[in-house]
Amino acid sequence: MFNIQDSGLSKVLTHATDMVADHAKGVYIYDSKDTEYLDFTSGIGVTSTGHCHPKVVSAIKKQAESLIFGQLNIVVHKPVLELIDRLKNIVPSGLDRFFFSNSGAEAVEASVKLAKRATGRSNIIVFQGSFHGRTHLTMSMTTSKTIYRAQYQPLVPGIFVTPYPYSYYYGWNDDETSSFAIKELERLFKSQTTPEETAAIIIEPVLGEGGYVVPPRGFIKTLREICDKYGILLIADEIQSGFGRTGKYFAVDHEDVAPDIMVMAKGLASGMPLSCIAYKHDLEKNWLPGSHGGTYGGNPVSCAAAVATIDVISNENLVTNAAIRGKQLLEGLKTLKKKNKRIGDVRGLGLMAAVEFVRDNKPDPETTKAVIAEAADRNLLLLSCGTFGNVVRLIPPLIVNEAQIEKALTIFEDALDNL
Repeated sequence: MFNIQDSGLSKVLTHATDMVADHAKGVYIYDSKDTEYLDFTSGIGVTSTGHCHPKVVSAIKKQAESLIFGQLNIVVHKPVLELIDRLKNIVPSGLDRFFFSNSGAEAVEASVKLAKRATGRSNIIVFQGSFHGRTHLTMSMTTSKTIYRAQYQPLVPGIFVTPYPYSYYYGWNDDETSSFAIKELERLFKSQTTPEETAAIIIEPVLGEGGYVVPPRGFIKTLREICDKYGILLIADEIQSGFGRTGKYFAVDHEDVAPDIMVMAKGLASGMPLSCIAYKHDLEKNWLPGSHGGTYGGNPVSCAAAVATIDVISNENLVTNAAIRGKQLLEGLKTLKKKNKRIGDVRGLGLMAAVEFVRDNKPDPETTKAVIAEAADRNLLLLSCGTFGNVVRLIPPLIVNEAQIEKALTIFEDALDNL
């Protein structure tokens, strides 16, 4: 029996399963015995086009044969220029400059550095339950769980936290929750950081690690208005919600809101390391050459994979598929909720769906862990999230079909019934 702890991997890593993956294709991962697992994790929202999509694989192979690395301080290469052309066609209006990094955390850091330079202000506002990364700055901006911050104090100063509009948690309707969250943000301006010293407000348009919370309709638009009122930049962290995941290219598209800066990663390159920020060109007047950078950002092979990824998403109508299959998934989960009192809430957008477990009106992480383990025993891979660890998230590749959704729902129900 394979023992992860004896493998030499750092024990700081958590493990949803002890499976050793051998190969993968589409929505399935296979172990060394060729056992098939239905993957509803997508590598935490990364493999949006499915595992090893042939067009992505072909692009990677072709690029690796001609130019594996071309450092962007030294040369500019064709894949990055092609990627910029693709991105210009899908990002919100007005975002016309692009900076590339390797990970989501790096891109968040870039967005904050740009915001501070552009505004001349020092402070950043984040939302309760947010996850923006694990570097020292982004960890300081992350409030989804204390494990990400514990014993790393002191944290980076100038980060202030305001409530995310989480209707189910507060027990209010959406209007009451939005009103409360806006009221608390305005109070923060009077009690912690003035608008004049606030460079940016950064928000996940759908809360990720904090529980897959969809904000009430109109909240993002109101936030945009508040930022405009005070000259604060609005940063949309679309790392987990971007590239068709929510049934739109980006979650902010559901409210037709254009941020000043948008952060992208996970679904961008089908598993190759690549992240990006898109921003309005007038913000870079004070972002002087050399004041930010990185060695590997915009790697040619990763960029080629990203170009192929965007082409697949577009040509195979995966955004539409995410909307249709997401509706099927949520309807199935809501039907299951009616039959099981342990399910407190079902929510999501597109193929970014969540089930929150409660017992006696309190978070129930034990059921969450048990369901994920039972599902894995039935060859369905799932992940948890949420501050209390009581939320199961279902994030299959965007290529998932009707039968695969139904199979996952059946396994999920069986796993829950077996507890």
